[in-house]
Amino acid sequence: MCGVVGIVGVSSVAQSIYDALIVLQHRGQDAAGIATIDDKNNICLRKANGLVQDVFKTRHMLMLQGNIGVGHVRYPTSGSSSVSDAQPFYVNSPFGITLAHNGNIINIYDLIKTLFETERRHVNTNSDSEILLNVLASELDKFENFPLEPVNIFAAISAMHKKLRGAYSCVALVIGHGMIAFRDPYGIRPLVLGRRLIENNEYEYMVASESVALDTLGFNFLRNISPGEAVYITEKRQLFSCRCADNSKLTPCIFEYVYFARQDSFIDNVSVYSARLRMGKKLGAKISREWQKINIDVVIPVPETSCDIALEIAHIINKPYRQGFVKNRYVGRTFIMPGQQKRRKSVRCKLNANRAEFCEKNVLLIDDSIVRGTTSEQIVELAREAGAKKVYFASAAPEVRFPNVYGIDMPTTNDLIAHGRKVDEICKLIGADGLIFQDLSDLIDAVREENPELKQFECSVFDGIYITKDVDQVYLNNLEKMRKINKLRYKNDINDFNF
Repeated sequence: MCGVVGIVGVSSVAQSIYDALIVLQHRGQDAAGIATIDDKNNICLRKANGLVQDVFKTRHMLMLQGNIGVGHVRYPTSGSSSVSDAQPFYVNSPFGITLAHNGNIINIYDLIKTLFETERRHVNTNSDSEILLNVLASELDKFENFPLEPVNIFAAISAMHKKLRGAYSCVALVIGHGMIAFRDPYGIRPLVLGRRLIENNEYEYMVASESVALDTLGFNFLRNISPGEAVYITEKRQLFSCRCADNSKLTPCIFEYVYFARQDSFIDNVSVYSARLRMGKKLGAKISREWQKINIDVVIPVPETSCDIALEIAHIINKPYRQGFVKNRYVGRTFIMPGQQKRRKSVRCKLNANRAEFCEKNVLLIDDSIVRGTTSEQIVELAREAGAKKVYFASAAPEVRFPNVYGIDMPTTNDLIAHGRKVDEICKLIGADGLIFQDLSDLIDAVREENPELKQFECSVFDGIYITKDVDQVYLNNLEKMRKINKLRYKNDINDFNF
């Protein structure tokens, strides 16, 4: 899960992109990057491992000249953390193109083979984003006219959709042309479009992974970029758009609403905050039905994603809501930290139990989800160490039983505590006295209630149904093998990659 942003402005955009990336930092903490095009048509690029505020110093911002640019915060989905995989990526032919990508491409090896044998293009990293960039460059290179017309841009994106498999929300800069933003035919990953009125009745345009980035910079939300749609904004800020994919169908990732997105964002016309409140109502009703004989003294959220959910649950079951955990806000989100050992170590650094809320009480802990079980197990331990008599656990999401291949860092079954296990077994592993999960049907209803036009969601981590219909066990086995290779390679600081 990554965050992308692109701006076409009147004056320098580097500071605005930096500010947007700060807002999107929750989507990725492994690396950050910004690319701009200056008045001499040079790509100015700065990217490195680390948080946004650590990657960009004054000297870096001063060199990022130009009124058009893209930015990226990275969360690795393949187990790698090399700076060579940081985005945006750049190719110099044709024109000079730089691209930032959120999602995951499934058919990367077929694409690499085609790019090398047919297009004579070499991919230098193991990043699917670099592959995607080269596919875009290859398609744009097929047009001889300069500058390219919007119809050429959209024809290239249309050809890309026919080649790519997986999830992708992208923003790219093309020297001498402008900015292109596009979304996969299923709209799995979010992408929004906004504009800001400036002097002389002119507009600046912005695309971003979440609407909250628009809000922060004073851009008005125009709309979501539709599945299969491409938006082209020229250097002179002329906007063109086109639906470039056949049979496109909006099927957003439901995990965005559960965990990834900020609560003040709107994803496909659904308030993330309101969706989480409804998740709490649904789960609270289930707890009331199924746990009537369980004595609960207090409801305590695992901060911060589940706080709104827990508040609704406490209201439904008529129990006090308390902030029992104090969070260290200077530690990153544990779910998106690369490496299991780093996640384990960070939980204790991130959370501390307030003994006054646990001592001699039967507590109900609320979390947004249980994925690997690492965090849940340690949180239960923290509650017991703080003096809790009984520790019950509720998850606002169903059991995560299947690998994700669309951009979430849980691609192998070995990482999933719920895979092949019943609820009682999971409960025992995390050390709780009771465990309850949200029903998938209730989760779907909670999200789509605000936007009934959302007929289907990408729920593969819960139900094992992959909407692109091209994920089989052979692919999942190969993915697991590559994940192990990546971990070994980066553990030994080996940066070369051979296909």
